Amino acid sequence: MRLSDKKKPALVLSGGGVKAAAFHIGVCLALQEKGFKFAGGSPVKVQNEYPDDKMTFKTYVGSSAGSVISTFLASGYDVDAIIRAFTQGSGLPSVTRTGKKSNVKDNHLKPITYRNIFGLNLKAGHPSRILRSVFRKTPVISGGLEVLLKRGFKVNGLFTTNSLEKYIRESACNDNKFSSLGVELYIIATQLNHSRKVIFGNFDQTTKDERIKYAGYAKISEAVAASAALPPFFAPYGIHNHKGREVFFFDGEIRDTLSTHVAADHGSDLVIASYSIHPYHFNNEIGSLSDYGIPIIFNQALYQVVQQKIDTHIRHQREVRSMIKAVDGYLKQTNIEPEHREKLLEILNERTQNKPEVDYIYIHPSPHDYEMFFADHFSLNPKILAKIVQTGFRSAMRTLRKHNV
Repeated sequence: MRLSDKKKPALVLSGGGVKAAAFHIGVCLALQEKGFKFAGGSPVKVQNEYPDDKMTFKTYVGSSAGSVISTFLASGYDVDAIIRAFTQGSGLPSVTRTGKKSNVKDNHLKPITYRNIFGLNLKAGHPSRILRSVFRKTPVISGGLEVLLKRGFKVNGLFTTNSLEKYIRESACNDNKFSSLGVELYIIATQLNHSRKVIFGNFDQTTKDERIKYAGYAKISEAVAASAALPPFFAPYGIHNHKGREVFFFDGEIRDTLSTHVAADHGSDLVIASYSIHPYHFNNEIGSLSDYGIPIIFNQALYQVVQQKIDTHIRHQREVRSMIKAVDGYLKQTNIEPEHREKLLEILNERTQNKPEVDYIYIHPSPHDYEMFFADHFSLNPKILAKIVQTGFRSAMRTLRKHNV
């Protein structure tokens, strides 16, 4: 596979809090080092600055924290500007691997603070009221702790993503419309009162089935706020649809951790996916996670669930391609007419939703990188962010070397 021959590369970024955002930044620095460019902004800007699609990302897919980084890139901010937004005033120097200096005025992003990430859920009321709602005396007819919590804990989230929506709307997206971008941006969320994944983007009309909805009625900032609403910490985010009805959404990772199919479905022939979640693998220096308490064990359990979903997806993808390749080989050996062989392969590809022209690259941390595993998901500490950015850079470089990039 020669990546330079690909005509429409796409970048898919998953969630995982600030930790994932920092990892994605490191991945982007590595891609930049290898010659990739990140197009974004208005159609005029993209056409003038990125007329050639070669090694240029013009399709972005993001979930949760990945939707934030995807939005920044699609809006025309370079990697250095994103680094400054997370670290400005905290002592971490701005770094570019290409030696290209950014136009600070054109690429300025307001610094991201905890206030932009954590907005107190005012509907839940004062913290004392929240505690009273948890421990209020409610008769328990049947059941135990679960029933008590369901009856007494009516808060839909301690925080909201309203502050994040405001930040994206006021500081990142001028027009705040998918249609105003010169590139393709797709943001993934999950519909709360249903079981379908929702893809927000520049769609003329809303289409849906039982699994997926393609929605064109959201502003970019609204889609990001919906995608980043991780339960139970953040309340579901409501967006009014084209009929004026408020529909609630939450985290885009609930249904699919990596929505690589979105990029492939919209014509990308190279999909590079970055995800920061990987379970810890035992090493003598750290020992067993059983010695580190409930939060760490819970993180490991969550990571294992997420990783299993990703591995299943990748394995299925590879098995389908291997099966079709084997069938193709058999048909050639039997000297079947070329037109019949091609028709049979076409049917197989269609039924299995395989796109033979699309190549995939998956970038993730090493399971032996315990510092990455133990890192705080929502810390803006510059030293922690710097280490995670370096981890993303190293992980991407290690993966890209395997593909002769």
